[in-house]
Amino acid sequence: MMKNINITFLVFSVLLLNSCSEKGKEQTEIPGKPNILFVLADDFGLKDMSFVGSDFYETPNIDRLASKGMIFTQGYAGSRVCSPARATIMTGQFTARHGVTDWIGAKSGADWRKTKRFDRLLPAGYKHHLPENGTTLAEVLKAHGYKTFFAGKWHLGGEGSYPEDHGFEINKGGWEKGNPNGGYFSPFDNPKLKDIRDGENLSMRLAKETVAFMEENKRSGFFAFLSFYAVHGPIQTTREKWQKYKNKAKATGIAEKGFVMEKNLPIRQTQDNPVYAGLVEAMDDAIGVVLDGLKRSGLEKNTIVIFTSDNGGVASGDAYSTSNLPFRGGKGYQWEGGIRVPYLIRVPWQNSNGKQSDYPVTGADFYPTILDYAGIDLPAEQLLDGVSLKPVIDKGDILPERPLYWHYPHYGNQGGDPSSIIREGRWKLIHYYEEDRNELYNIIDDPYEQKNVAADHPEKLAELGDKLERWLAGVEASYPAKDEEFDPEKKSAYHNKIINKRLPKLEKQRRHFLSDGFSPNEDWWGSIITED
Repeated sequence: MMKNINITFLVFSVLLLNSCSEKGKEQTEIPGKPNILFVLADDFGLKDMSFVGSDFYETPNIDRLASKGMIFTQGYAGSRVCSPARATIMTGQFTARHGVTDWIGAKSGADWRKTKRFDRLLPAGYKHHLPENGTTLAEVLKAHGYKTFFAGKWHLGGEGSYPEDHGFEINKGGWEKGNPNGGYFSPFDNPKLKDIRDGENLSMRLAKETVAFMEENKRSGFFAFLSFYAVHGPIQTTREKWQKYKNKAKATGIAEKGFVMEKNLPIRQTQDNPVYAGLVEAMDDAIGVVLDGLKRSGLEKNTIVIFTSDNGGVASGDAYSTSNLPFRGGKGYQWEGGIRVPYLIRVPWQNSNGKQSDYPVTGADFYPTILDYAGIDLPAEQLLDGVSLKPVIDKGDILPERPLYWHYPHYGNQGGDPSSIIREGRWKLIHYYEEDRNELYNIIDDPYEQKNVAADHPEKLAELGDKLERWLAGVEASYPAKDEEFDPEKKSAYHNKIINKRLPKLEKQRRHFLSDGFSPNEDWWGSIITED
């Protein structure tokens, strides 16, 4: 009888070991000190990805990451433009708190008149670098033994406020410029990034620098921040990619009209720009190189990968590159198209496999989330506006509703107006400073912001307006001021010029990009995407 019991126990043990082995194939042991890879795209809209529904752009590598991670379907950038959103990621704070409320270099106060836009208000002043007394995410991780690396766009201050001044031990390409100074093909004209060969693709170069860093530091925890300059203008691609997307646009039928007027500027309605599509694919190619590098190095199972963008896609202003429809607006705008962005987090041992969360999250949440996974206490001296998303990713917990705030007391180059926003639960209130008026949207029922329901919900309007006002006062926010020299006739003339000259010019350019005779500048046509 005892012999039979022993045999039974042996069989059970073998089965149990086999079961554990099978589970091990699906779930990696939770590491004590995970690596962090943060991938930040520039001006990349939520609707610019294949898996979200774009029929024109092709993003197989981003799609691959999404299929393995957690997708936050209501992910928001910290701002509608770049520098403030980037500062929010680095500090875990909303823009009005850290003070970088506009892209660094934008004119404010009386200097705004030099733009010859003839607006009613003078934009508020803002900080032109990260706060000196703050503690960045990189500084915290570095202090706890992480090797820290930055590649790509910084745009958070000049000399004295570069990545290496805020916790990054290695900096490849990060300086004060917010655009790729020499374009997307070498020579890059970037003092922080050495040229290797003419025609080298910038996105691919940054990816390779990131892979090299990760491989060199595979035995010590690392924080690698890959911050693409793509897909910021000037938009550039190769002949092959342009040809591919030109043919694709023609095959599906080119819309007769590509732009309509928003309040201040034309706004793109179509995704049919073959140059921009090629730039998107080139960035996705580079992301593929990084993901493959993780796998090849054996780092994939121990590396948390994050992908997001600093603001919505550029539908107005700049290069007028893309359309965020059905979301309203785009980069620089106060609507969802300006602040709703890709928001993907892959924690490899959780096997989220494309699971979606509709909990509203922002760029401020990355700071506490990363430190939570790293097992590091939040710095006591750092006031945070974000929350850790670890309970959502690990357990599927439903976190309490909370107010989210955006403050942009400026005019955007893309047509947006000075305004502040509060989102709480299903409600989103936008307060405009020009007319001292409000818009209220039920974002759950009306995610594309087609119906302002302020008049229908006076109590909710008052409640959210009071919360927004009190929060801004509590962080000592700056506000725009009335321009005493405002001339409505000059403003009207400027607006008519936009309608009568810029709008037709954009339609003509759109058609030109899709024509067989299109030829761009010689500094990037036929350049190299990959190296042997």
